Amino acid sequence: MVSLTAAHGPTGKLSPQPWMEAPETRAVIAALTAAGADVRFVGGCVRDALAHRPPVLIGEAASEKAMPDIDIATPDPPDTVTVLLQDAGIKVIPTGIKHGTVTAVIGKSTFEITTLRRDVDTDGRRAVVAFTDDWLVDAGRRDFTINTLSATPDGDVYDPYDGISDLAHGRIRFVGQADERITEDVLRLLRFFRFFGAYGRPPADPDAMAACRKHADKLPNLSGERVRAEMFKILLSPDPAELAVMMRGIGVFEHILPEVGDEAGDIGRLRMIAWLETRAIKIETVTPDPLRRLAALIDTDGKGAGRLAERWRLSNAETLRLGTLAAPPVVPDPEMDEDDRRRALHRLGSEAVRDLALLAWAGELAITPRLPRLRTDGWIALLESCAGWQGVTFPLTGADVQALGIEEGPRIGELLATIEDWWELGGYAAGRADCLEQLKTIARSGPGGDQSGGIT
Repeated sequence: MVSLTAAHGPTGKLSPQPWMEAPETRAVIAALTAAGADVRFVGGCVRDALAHRPPVLIGEAASEKAMPDIDIATPDPPDTVTVLLQDAGIKVIPTGIKHGTVTAVIGKSTFEITTLRRDVDTDGRRAVVAFTDDWLVDAGRRDFTINTLSATPDGDVYDPYDGISDLAHGRIRFVGQADERITEDVLRLLRFFRFFGAYGRPPADPDAMAACRKHADKLPNLSGERVRAEMFKILLSPDPAELAVMMRGIGVFEHILPEVGDEAGDIGRLRMIAWLETRAIKIETVTPDPLRRLAALIDTDGKGAGRLAERWRLSNAETLRLGTLAAPPVVPDPEMDEDDRRRALHRLGSEAVRDLALLAWAGELAITPRLPRLRTDGWIALLESCAGWQGVTFPLTGADVQALGIEEGPRIGELLATIEDWWELGGYAAGRADCLEQLKTIARSGPGGDQSGGIT
């Protein structure tokens, strides 16, 4: 094999990065090179450093000791890597041993270390790989030119596919033939849009778009988890609406997200909610959220949201939340009176009311970009009330009703709902003793005021 070092020398120098000089990084590099192997940083840490972007931090992002997600490649096989790290007293987790990846852990810092690979077989979903010591072969199996960049611990940058130029000009190009790369792993089709959203500039590469259109019908062969993971990252891009326009235009959504439909309003609502989350307002609890953006993009009811949640294998909490956003029990409005606002906050919770308010506001903006000032101020006030809501707990439970001699059944829920309504109308001021007294009064009248409520 001809090594990349012999055929292609370094093409640049990476300026010193804090993560490269961190003690944890130095310890891992020292361990991996103890037997003489040449190792390199690969992936996002190199790409973002060359793009002069702040690294994506892991752990406590606000901490001065926070570390970015660091990937390292080595010609050594995983068993050798494991021994080298353990000999240096570094914890090793076999996170993807079948594909040559182990994770080194030092304190709160993690490093993914992967053996150089070549593809033996691909089926559109997963690749069967064999290990190699050839850097060029490993680079050639990657998806995009900007992801083939690597850097030595001393900062020498290797760029076998002109990734630096593509990064500088916002070009997202597949390595080799786009059609072949997507055929090997259809997930790369979604990754194309994710990376275009993060690093690309129009116009999109025509060969890539043609290949994405051609292979969009293969997307349902991917697992729901893989589709969800990529789509959530796409939805968190700086301009998800433009990506949605591109994806719908070449038929991607009809295969993985038919809930989007053909109307422009849904994408307009996504555009507006992304603007509200990032630029329009400054409320600490309003931050970019992929599930909320997904709810803005789709047009379906609660059952449709449930089917989507099942396809994408959403968690129980995510499923419940998406269902609430798709079929809201209450549609918040800045002109709702104080009692209705507090009732919504108490019954749904401040997070649900916040999400529903943002969706409703974005929907208005998608139709009328310039709302009256009073209307805008009202939406902001509603969101601020969500942020400031402390929450209150209804002081009674079903056990309190049963203690009055009322048998278990629907009557218990009816009584609790009646007392809770009374408690809410009173501004949540009544304490447990007052609520119990009101319960006794209501219970005495029975279901029809016939004095047969079960209390003596």
